[in-house]
Amino acid sequence: MNNKKFKKNAKALSPVIASIILIAVTVAVSVVVAAWMGGMTIGLTANAEQASITNVQFTSNTNVTVTVENLGASTVTITSASIDGNVTAINGVHGQTFAVIKGTSGSLTLAPSVGQFINTAQYTIKLQTAKGNSLTYTATYSGP
Repeated sequence: MNNKKFKKNAKALSPVIASIILIAVTVAVSVVVAAWMGGMTIGLTANAEQASITNVQFTSNTNVTVTVENLGASTVTITSASIDGNVTAINGVHGQTFAVIKGTSGSLTLAPSVGQFINTAQYTIKLQTAKGNSLTYTATYSGP
């Protein structure tokens, strides 16, 4: 025989109130998780490079001036350059780097290591950044 006595007038939590409490707890946990994920995302994207080649101008049949614009939150450093896959010197010096400060643009001069540009030929200019990103631009040489 069971010796436990139950109160006949004891009131339990209403199912409606219990549902409201569960929903409130779920929403609170969601807000905390969303804030945590947002903080992680901002930390990752704050250092992302946002640079692009905005202009390419052939100054002669052996030189091209490339303008790079940096809209990111940190300085972008160009570590290498190539024209149609052929490594070229930055501002006339192999191994030189070129920095573009955040919110500004800068111009660097490239010279093909394989000779002169050919009239009406298209050239793909590729710049590599210190963080491993590539900036690419295709331009057509229309010289004498």
